[in-house]
Amino acid sequence: MSDLPDLFDLSCRVAIVTGGAGLLGAEFCQTLAYAGAAVVIADIDEEVASNLAASLSRGGFSALGVRADVTRVDSVREMVDSALKNYDRLDILVNSAALDPKFDPRSKRAHSGAFEDYPLDLWQQALDVNLTGMFLCCQAAVQPMLEQESGVIINIASMYGVAAPDQRLYQREGQPPQYKPVYYTVTKAGVLGMTKYLAAYYAGKNIRVNALTPGGVFNEHSAEFVEAYSARAVIGRMAKKDEMNGALLFLASDASKYMTGANLIVDGGWTTW
Repeated sequence: MSDLPDLFDLSCRVAIVTGGAGLLGAEFCQTLAYAGAAVVIADIDEEVASNLAASLSRGGFSALGVRADVTRVDSVREMVDSALKNYDRLDILVNSAALDPKFDPRSKRAHSGAFEDYPLDLWQQALDVNLTGMFLCCQAAVQPMLEQESGVIINIASMYGVAAPDQRLYQREGQPPQYKPVYYTVTKAGVLGMTKYLAAYYAGKNIRVNALTPGGVFNEHSAEFVEAYSARAVIGRMAKKDEMNGALLFLASDASKYMTGANLIVDGGWTTW
């Protein structure tokens, strides 16, 4: 047991975190940096990514902020090239970039989320980011991993990829109906399918691919929503934004070296009942 801390040590490893400036992405970047990894913080918002990288660098950590549009092949390749140019290798990819109507409302126009008339362009936009973007990032990152004969990919899913949303949570008395849109469950379920596919595809290549499935993370939700959500969670509350960090570090490190194709659910027991 004396070597247990070493299992979580990421010294001399290089990680890319897409969506690295987001609510969870920023937490993941800091966690990986604190564990010793050099971190490439990739986000559509280059300014925020660069500011986070500068903050980590001032703290004595190695970090680089880059702009990355995960829907564009050239942008994704530039992201990976930046990691290789600055750090000569790539050991860890965390696919955290995603569209979510609560955390990152980048839809072209407002919509209730109702399925019956959900716009095709918003559906396609979400697939482009949440699934095709992950596909492109995995495709680009796995090349140096194959060359160095090792690598770890962590795909961030959601409990709504395991269980359907309880749409009652999104209704407010006296207000027009609102719904968690169809794309979120469909794309997050697709993330789990991609995780299993890649884990099996790279069997024997020393490349592990796992998913991390968070439950609801508090992000200035209304008191009404928090109360309703908490009643559905076995632990009785929403997650704090730093409560996925331990699971992320576990999957990124040698502590999970016998895991691939798995889905680590950290949802406060939401999907238990």
